[in-house]
Amino acid sequence: MSETTNLSNVAADLGFPLDERDDQKGKYMTFKCGHEYFGLKIQYVNEIIQMQPITPVPETENYIKGLINLRGKIIPVVDVRLRFGLPETEYNDRTCIIVINYNATMIGLVVESIAEVAEIKDQDILPPPTISRVDQGNRKYIYGIGKVGETVKLLLDPDKLLRDEDLAAAEQTMIIEEE
Repeated sequence: MSETTNLSNVAADLGFPLDERDDQKGKYMTFKCGHEYFGLKIQYVNEIIQMQPITPVPETENYIKGLINLRGKIIPVVDVRLRFGLPETEYNDRTCIIVINYNATMIGLVVESIAEVAEIKDQDILPPPTISRVDQGNRKYIYGIGKVGETVKLLLDPDKLLRDEDLAAAEQTMIIEEE
């Protein structure tokens, strides 16, 4: 059982309902990629881990870096920078992997650095601009722009970031590795 689940049970026993979704509503894990800051709903984030050896998988997209073994679970790893079409950079001590749970599949996202957990209210989220075809790039993975103080965070849609065929390939690879 997770700590949150235990807190929920204790709160319910005391007559204080604790809805996990309410705790996470409006919270985003923000991270840096290139010169921009991105946000991912905290409900998807399982944990953040340091970089570790990644086993490459042949004949996959260049942004699928490979697989890691996290406490006995085989997890596919995607380099967000490469997914956005940015040039590859060397990993450093700030580079980490955000392990997310998306559609009941664990995926690791390599990011340059973690910024913060930011609270962004619904009224502070604007739709992404559609200026021109040139503006497509990493914007096609964005569902909104969150205003945080004087800055903006580009809010990622995991469904668009991790296309279904990418997940299918990753899941197939995981099945083969586990056998």
